[in-house]
Amino acid sequence: FKNINFFFGDEGLLELISDSKPDMVVNALVGFVGFLPSVHALKMNIDLALANKESLVVGGDIINNLLKETSAKLYPIDSEHVALAKCLKGKKKKEIKRLVITASGGSFRDLSREELINVTKEDALKHPSWSMGEKITIDSATMMNKGFEIIEAKHLFNLPLKKIDVLLHDESVIHSLVEFVD
Repeated sequence: FKNINFFFGDEGLLELISDSKPDMVVNALVGFVGFLPSVHALKMNIDLALANKESLVVGGDIINNLLKETSAKLYPIDSEHVALAKCLKGKKKKEIKRLVITASGGSFRDLSREELINVTKEDALKHPSWSMGEKITIDSATMMNKGFEIIEAKHLFNLPLKKIDVLLHDESVIHSLVEFVD
């Protein structure tokens, strides 16, 4: 296989970016493993299409500093943040009253505190709206995913946390919305 390059592990992700010299990196890795490829792409002045929210959760300030130091651009590709970016296009911060990210509420949305005491992993994995991987389904059931998305929105749109809300929307039709001052 002398004409084929093989990449593996964390270092392999960085080598893949370096060796392929892309115009854009799409990072849809799950978890913290996505952070270093995001940093690496931006350091190489490569545009980043980001679905790996953990990159901003664990290193939003680092990512934003790299964006200031390079001409690379960051494009959110997670549904909630794409919708927000489209609504905010051409708007000034002073026009924004708040961002609202919707939440399905996950598999526990209709349970009382007493009913939550005995829930199991299997219960958490029964999402009422979506078929997803285990990690995101558990994060949805515990609302941890919305916490991550709030932090992601803070870094993507440079807004204070007090201007980012979550709305329980069990129909799962609208992913996010913007309320303007007017």
